Amino acid sequence: MRVMVLVKADKDSEAGIMPSNDILTKMGAYNEELVKAGVMLAGEGLHPSSKGIRMRFSGAERAITDGPFAETKELLAGFWLWQVKSFDEAVAWLKRAPFDGGTEIELRPVFEMEDFGEAMTPELCEQERRQRAETAKLAG
Repeated sequence: MRVMVLVKADKDSEAGIMPSNDILTKMGAYNEELVKAGVMLAGEGLHPSSKGIRMRFSGAERAITDGPFAETKELLAGFWLWQVKSFDEAVAWLKRAPFDGGTEIELRPVFEMEDFGEAMTPELCEQERRQRAETAKLAG
């Protein structure tokens, strides 16, 4: 199963304060463990919301709101995408993450094709497989 690990923003990440060398070193070692275990598929930090936008869709209309966004507790500072055997395995890995100081992390399963039931027709499954293969080529 795949899980998305969502690292919530805080006042420092929203202010653009970069992590210290110590934090980067600890996170690098942790990420290395994830990679060696075959768990980490992707992981990135995000710029503050001041460098982003939000787009609201309403019919054919597209409304853009420039950042920064007020509700820091609702924003993300980064993410991982993990491949694990179970949700419990993901929780166990997350407990080992080198966070402190009140950092909040959200862990959520990623939908797989079979989760969509009959709505995911064989044609849509094939399209999804093809798109993933093409994406893997671009990333590789």
